Amino acid sequence: MPEAREPVVSGSSRTCGRGVAVMVCGTTSGAGKSFLATALARWYARQGLKVAPFKAQNMSNNARVVADGEMASAQYFQALAARTTPQVRMNPVLLKPERDTHSQVIVLGRRDDRIAAMEWRSRCAMLWPLVRDCLLGLLSEHDVLVIEGAGSPAEINLHATDIVNMRVARTAAAATLLVADIDRGGAFAHLYGTHQLLPPEERALIRGFVLNKFRGDARLLAPGPQRLEELTGVPTLGVLPLWHAHGLPEEDGVNECSTAGGAGPRIAIVSYPHISNLDEFAPLRRIAGARIAWARTDDAIAETDLLILPGSKHVAADLEWLRAHRLDHAVAAHVRANRPTLAVCGGLQMLGHAIADPQGVEGAAQGLGLLPYSTEFAPLKRYAHGSYTLAALEDYWRPLSGLELQGYEIRHGHTRALGDRATPAALHPVLPDHTGWQSGAVLALYVHGLFENSAVMRALFGQQTPTLEDTLDGLADFLEEHIAEERLRALLDDAGARR
Repeated sequence: MPEAREPVVSGSSRTCGRGVAVMVCGTTSGAGKSFLATALARWYARQGLKVAPFKAQNMSNNARVVADGEMASAQYFQALAARTTPQVRMNPVLLKPERDTHSQVIVLGRRDDRIAAMEWRSRCAMLWPLVRDCLLGLLSEHDVLVIEGAGSPAEINLHATDIVNMRVARTAAAATLLVADIDRGGAFAHLYGTHQLLPPEERALIRGFVLNKFRGDARLLAPGPQRLEELTGVPTLGVLPLWHAHGLPEEDGVNECSTAGGAGPRIAIVSYPHISNLDEFAPLRRIAGARIAWARTDDAIAETDLLILPGSKHVAADLEWLRAHRLDHAVAAHVRANRPTLAVCGGLQMLGHAIADPQGVEGAAQGLGLLPYSTEFAPLKRYAHGSYTLAALEDYWRPLSGLELQGYEIRHGHTRALGDRATPAALHPVLPDHTGWQSGAVLALYVHGLFENSAVMRALFGQQTPTLEDTLDGLADFLEEHIAEERLRALLDDAGARR
């Protein structure tokens, strides 16, 4: 691991006990904000600085458990990149979509149905003081705050209610980068248009453009960056090549996680509409030769070696989707053929019988009836994070017997075995407190993060995959290779001069 260096923040930048901020905004969703912010957090941490991440409001069904509740996975990994302990102030508001027009609202780590029921503009007005307090508090405690925006800062219909982009940048006096996905095409127009739609005081905060996901010879971009600087006064600080194998979990978008054919195991992950915590399967992409498919059709399941039913933010709706697409028959055929299956959290609930919801938390449903247990949703969400030791396992899962692993739970559901149901195989508890069972070749766990344990990857696939620390250092190395070190340092001096 690279040695920490002398801090690069000048004395003037650390006056009054307040750090400086570097912010990453994007021209579109998926431009690479999370990727770049994570790389910056590790790069600045490697300079010997006290660094923290911040995103005022994230919208994602990928969340991690921390001491004070839950936060978006992206900011969780950014905190680890910054070599600091993740906490909910780093992501004070998390929106977890349940339907096209409704999201569960998490405020400072806890579900808040009162705020979720509020009209959007009123909600933003109420949340901004909280966001501002978290932002300024983190700034006062750190040398550098690496801030991530959301979507685009130039959504003029949302500008008046903005609590995540340029209002944050103005409050933090952040040296702001604007990143575009050049692989999509139109990157120069995206950068120029975004810059021009911002009011003058916000344009002044944009200190550099970054072209991300570039394929080919960067010299062919000329005279684009030069012309863009002539028009805006903003330089292009770097061109980042397209890098599929970086290893950082994607915040959203299962297509990015699929892999081409190889000689390794065939793994199908059922991709229902409300899939959650899909980032926990990112390590599977590092298995040499693995063929990973996000299954939306029955034929994708029929040919797989290992079937995974991931978590779900809306189990009832996703069960309905499974039945509408006849994937329920494909899942049942796979399970009844005693072929390896992993069901996690919502996927676990789907394999059972009745799913009751007396308090109206999410919605009642009838499961697939493949395993003899039933589930009931409770109003309070269970959060847990720590070590779990698996009991003796059989068949495909035998190599995991007695293994201690790190994982987390984040759920409303509570599942209990039924003693009078006939099933293809007996149901054996493999974790205490009703958190895991095995039935034949099916392993059903409430614990997320199985494949994030290197011992699991070695036991199941015989391979040593890169650690998370390897991945985070690799991001910083990549950044340093494609953006000049003096430019990364200059962002801090620029932010300090603006305070």
